[in-house]
Amino acid sequence: MIDWFSRYILSWKISISLEADFCIEAVEEAIERYGEPEIFNTDQGTQFTSKKFLSVLIDRKIKISMDGKGRALDNVFIERFWRSLKQEKIYMMILNTVTEAKNAISDYMSFYNEKRMHQSLEYLTPEQMYFRKNIV
Repeated sequence: MIDWFSRYILSWKISISLEADFCIEAVEEAIERYGEPEIFNTDQGTQFTSKKFLSVLIDRKIKISMDGKGRALDNVFIERFWRSLKQEKIYMMILNTVTEAKNAISDYMSFYNEKRMHQSLEYLTPEQMYFRKNIV
């Protein structure tokens, strides 16, 4: 999960299936840490269109926004994040297990949030922008 304003990664999980459970865990973790969003945007993946996942948002009265089918640019910030993760980390190494992938992604998440400055964020990191936004 990413905060659109700051590009701060709020929560993430990795799974080798398309089940909704790991997505629900990520949403609940982010809500517990950062509070409920007004709107939650996803693509139309099966895990996000499942009744189980949608009920988590509906029960909390969070507005649901979904990208159009085949419209990656509707969710450009997370799509750009995944591109950066792959090009700056994943494609640079050989990963043999899910654990290795999880560790590599975890390392990159910390780097991305805490150290990777963004021109579009006035050369602040996502973490600096997120917490500045929430303090003001």
